[in-house]
Amino acid sequence: MSNSSSDVPDLLQLLPKRAILCAVQLPEEDELSFRESLGELTRLASTLGMQVEGEITQKRGSFDSAAYLGPGKLEDLAQLCKREEVPTAILIDHEVSPSQARNVQKATGVDLVLDRTAVILEIFHRHAKSRQARAQVELVRLEYMAPRLRETQGMGDRVRGGIGGKGAGESQLELDRRKLRDRVAELRDELVALEREHKTRSARRQGLRRVALCGYTNAGKSTLFRSLTGAEVYVADKLFATLDTTVRQLHPEPRRTILMSDTVGFIRNLPTKLVASFKTTLDEALEAGLILHVVDASDPAALRHVDTTCGVLAEIGAAEVPQLIVFNKTDRLEDGKVPDEWTARFPRQVSISAKNPDDVARVRQLIIDFFDEGLIETELEVRYDQPQLRAQIFATTEVLHEEFGEQSAKLRIKADQATLGRLARNMQEHEGLKE
Repeated sequence: MSNSSSDVPDLLQLLPKRAILCAVQLPEEDELSFRESLGELTRLASTLGMQVEGEITQKRGSFDSAAYLGPGKLEDLAQLCKREEVPTAILIDHEVSPSQARNVQKATGVDLVLDRTAVILEIFHRHAKSRQARAQVELVRLEYMAPRLRETQGMGDRVRGGIGGKGAGESQLELDRRKLRDRVAELRDELVALEREHKTRSARRQGLRRVALCGYTNAGKSTLFRSLTGAEVYVADKLFATLDTTVRQLHPEPRRTILMSDTVGFIRNLPTKLVASFKTTLDEALEAGLILHVVDASDPAALRHVDTTCGVLAEIGAAEVPQLIVFNKTDRLEDGKVPDEWTARFPRQVSISAKNPDDVARVRQLIIDFFDEGLIETELEVRYDQPQLRAQIFATTEVLHEEFGEQSAKLRIKADQATLGRLARNMQEHEGLKE
């Protein structure tokens, strides 16, 4: 029987209802960016059901190597925590080392100190639904926890033998670490198998027109996806409400099938390991013919969000995939229009509200027009004993006319060069088999 994730100590147990934020502003970060990041951390806390009760900030040339904050601000944090009458978590707006987190714990007496990475991991853990997403998140969480495992207080000399242990002399810490290593190895094997399944499904979709929705978390991707496809997907005003990739057909279905995929949202300082772990999900963007880059136009940091998303796309090798910038939530703008400099910066863009059916129809038409650009019109003859080839033609091309003969049908079609090349190879292979 395989180890379950419950066999490994969970550092992120039941979270308290209140939180105190702390953050260091480094010289290279301007005030606006600093406040935006703190605002994001507040929303991340809210997504976990925590209310932010206060914050401690500090301007420093670098993080304190011992406890992130300098001694004076660390004392201020301790005093603020003591004034809280209910259990409180401390949320740090950067990734910190295990020793820094422990020193903050000691100085404040607060049991739970989470850095930004831990907060995001907990949200991913709660929102992952598919087998693959759950495995990916669990793997990253375990790798995050590995250096943070330590002996439970007062248990330093305790040893464990018996079932599951190596025998007498193995400490609880050693046992926990071994269980963690075993579970990590198990998850990696599981993900390799799941990736093979994904590649098989992806191969079946080869030749189909594919669109990937990408963008900053909470930009409205899932709302737009539901409007364009008619799919019942989860939509919520929370960060990282969607983690699993959903693939559906554009609706109403055009003459040539267009598949759409909704991908995980991005955020500034998204842990590198999380980006890597969701490679299969993000491959939807890499394999797409068009990326719908959805932007919350009502957010003051909209252009920063564009830069963050483009940075992640470049990181996974999808920078060269054509993008349509979709400035969403224009219904929240005072005049319903985005600034002229935005439209000038992005030649291929559209401003919409995903709640407006007319706007959604415009986006749908732009998608169809994009794939219709550069199509080649040609004629093919398909024998009646080639049903699979006929099905492929109807799935991957636009059939303009069909003329029926005694043994075959002549099809006038429109398709891109790559699709025509695949059809030609399939027809040659079929002829070879007949011989």
